[in-house]
Amino acid sequence: MIVRDQPSSLRLFLVLQGSVVPMILSKILSITLLSVIVLLVDLHVMTLPHISIAGMGIFGVALSLFLGFRNNAAYDRWWEARKLWGTMIADVRNLGRHMCIYVGKGEDRERILSCVVAFAHLHRGFLRGVDVRDQITGWVGAEKADVMLAHRNPADAALRSMADQIADLSRTGGISGYGQLTLSQTLSSLALAQAGCERISTTPLPYVYSLLVRRTTYLYCWLLPFALIEAANWFAPVVAAVAAYVFFGLQAVTNELEQPFRHVQNGLPLDAMCRTIEISVAEALDRTPPEPLLPGNHVLT
Repeated sequence: MIVRDQPSSLRLFLVLQGSVVPMILSKILSITLLSVIVLLVDLHVMTLPHISIAGMGIFGVALSLFLGFRNNAAYDRWWEARKLWGTMIADVRNLGRHMCIYVGKGEDRERILSCVVAFAHLHRGFLRGVDVRDQITGWVGAEKADVMLAHRNPADAALRSMADQIADLSRTGGISGYGQLTLSQTLSSLALAQAGCERISTTPLPYVYSLLVRRTTYLYCWLLPFALIEAANWFAPVVAAVAAYVFFGLQAVTNELEQPFRHVQNGLPLDAMCRTIEISVAEALDRTPPEPLLPGNHVLT
């Protein structure tokens, strides 16, 4: 995720970090080149068909509505994913307080809270498809880390391990029935947030709608130079380039926001949020907390 102040007016058009320009530059240049070729052929070789600029305006408005709707849907996914991770952070902090109230200090509290850190990293590993063994070994040990990672859903295995430990405490009288119920509700909330993230990760926006928007964008940008021959003359390539930047740019932004857990510049900072969970648990266990992750070159991972 990009973390930086808004650039000044002079630097606004020069900042490329976090911009979609590098991703769509080839498309912008191709539309600009097409516009130049169309203009030269119409002036010096043969008269080409001229499209009404008013008709292209109506076409552009319809395309803008399509792109706006898809962009809103993608942003809703990104924002929901951020809220789900915020819920998990709050649940972890609540779990730390509940363990202090119902279990007290001791090895049982340390084992359960260490498992919740493992849960966060394992969930991040599932969403991003990365290996998190090194991050969880220091909390739960190498043997338990291997056991969790052997499951098809390692994060769910971490939750089950916590549930088993709470059940053992209840059987031995280490926790009251009300305490067991409270901790169980917190684990259920973590599981609901986990399932919500998995739903977002495994269910993209409908492909048929994405295909329609992409095709319409290309058709509009390909036809636009024929409408700019009379309306803009030699300024046509510039207008075509700006239109290509707007429409292809919105399409690229939507593609990034649609999958908020990917390790990209505009993705969610899952590493930093897992570090926040580590800090919360370390402080609940009266340990020295690790330092929070800071943006590197304005990028928070």
